[in-house]
Amino acid sequence: MAISRRTFLIRGAEVGLGVAAVGLVGARIIDKRDSNPTLYDKGAFPTPGNPKVAVVKATSYDDGLQAIVKGGLASVGADVSGKTVLLKPNLVEFDAGTVINTDPRLVHATVLALRDMGAASVTVGEGPGHRRDTEYVVRTSGLLDALKDAEVPFTDLNTAGVVRQALDSFYTPLGEIWLPQPITQADVVISMPKMKTHHWAGATLSMKNCFGCMPGRVYGWPKNVLHWAGIDASIIDVSAAVHPDLQIVDGIVAMEGNGPIQGTPKEMGVLVFGSDMVATDATSARLMGFDPERIPYLNEAGTFLGQVHLEEIQQVGEEPEALAQDFEVLPAFASYKVGAAPASGGTVGAQA
Repeated sequence: MAISRRTFLIRGAEVGLGVAAVGLVGARIIDKRDSNPTLYDKGAFPTPGNPKVAVVKATSYDDGLQAIVKGGLASVGADVSGKTVLLKPNLVEFDAGTVINTDPRLVHATVLALRDMGAASVTVGEGPGHRRDTEYVVRTSGLLDALKDAEVPFTDLNTAGVVRQALDSFYTPLGEIWLPQPITQADVVISMPKMKTHHWAGATLSMKNCFGCMPGRVYGWPKNVLHWAGIDASIIDVSAAVHPDLQIVDGIVAMEGNGPIQGTPKEMGVLVFGSDMVATDATSARLMGFDPERIPYLNEAGTFLGQVHLEEIQQVGEEPEALAQDFEVLPAFASYKVGAAPASGGTVGAQA
């Protein structure tokens, strides 16, 4: 299937938005936060329960991956029959010597698996924060070829039409957020991160992957507005707003060290499936040798956004403890690891 540059990117109607506009929306948050002793609207989020997370062995991107994905999604109760689905992979930059992005073969296999499961339509969408030329990253990463083969459209979330949405969590001063219409219109959004360490957050998984849902023409490159508002705080507010329905973490080949771009490939041989992004990330963090309750944004999200306590998560498939490896991390995050001496520090809170 030929995809021209014009049809390759599904672009929404242009709107007169810029980074400066984001600075205007923070003022109204103050009264709401002052009247609420917590940093989130308790009525907007159900109490974290006992979700299922599946850790599945997958040693290759080529052999039987479609069946593995279908089985993994089914094991956590995924229901996509008759629904419109948007896949949000992690697409940052291309470097042939490392593994920065969600592997295109996994994206391809997931598209086919979702069709087998009765999805009405599947679209792949991403808003890369590292390069402004989205088509360059899609093409050089190999994702374009995978999309052609699966006959699935791609939408550039950096340039798609947007809608304004009030935030129900108040860890940043943003107050409201601009979400791409493909995200808000999809029945099911699936976050598909690469399992990686991160030089500012410690670990980047399905919650941090939601940064790519934020349009660059509103939030800048590399989503500067979110960085200025605080990484941990922004991860919570953005993921709470996007709230991906399902997660598939690409840990077949992960990244350790100075991630998310300059790290070292690490063979893990796993995929992680879930329907609770906090539980999925907590399980994935444990596979990386982290204590998830020591990762500030993940621990805080566990108070309202999902389940962070491993003993409260129904683990199906492989046991995370048995497959966990010790990922290399930057010294600043050594205290996040299982068995490390905890570091003293503040909690994630609203930015001034």
